[in-house]
Amino acid sequence: MKLMTPVLPLILALFVGFSVTAAAETTNQWRSPEHVDGAITTSLQQAKNLFDEGVVFIDVRNIRLYTKKHIPEAHHLDLKDGFEEQALAAIVKQDQPVVIYCSGVKCSRSYKASAKAVSWGFTKVHYFRGGIVAWKNAGYPLKYADSPSAAK
Repeated sequence: MKLMTPVLPLILALFVGFSVTAAAETTNQWRSPEHVDGAITTSLQQAKNLFDEGVVFIDVRNIRLYTKKHIPEAHHLDLKDGFEEQALAAIVKQDQPVVIYCSGVKCSRSYKASAKAVSWGFTKVHYFRGGIVAWKNAGYPLKYADSPSAAK
């Protein structure tokens, strides 16, 4: 019985330590896929170059986030309410380049929207995985709800 007494706290400590580690590994670790079949994975610098060239950007976040801030001139098509083949075709032709973004690597909307666009026959879909988080962190222009023009 005396031998069991020092072992019990050790077992308890190991159990608690394992539980905390397991919980930490399952929270906020999800990342969007790095590639979407048929789409062009686009880096931050490539996205900025496309922006400077006047390529169409599509923001697939919800309206609240889009209204709060978005990449200037980006069209809004909420993935869950409005991102449809006809809506996208009304903005860009199937053979024209289009950049699709959401909130960044912890957001699933841009990869889902990019996959849908490819399945609809759009041939130059740029999947901007870094999204608005990377764009903002780079100091690139944003349009805010309280300003009529782009601001940094």
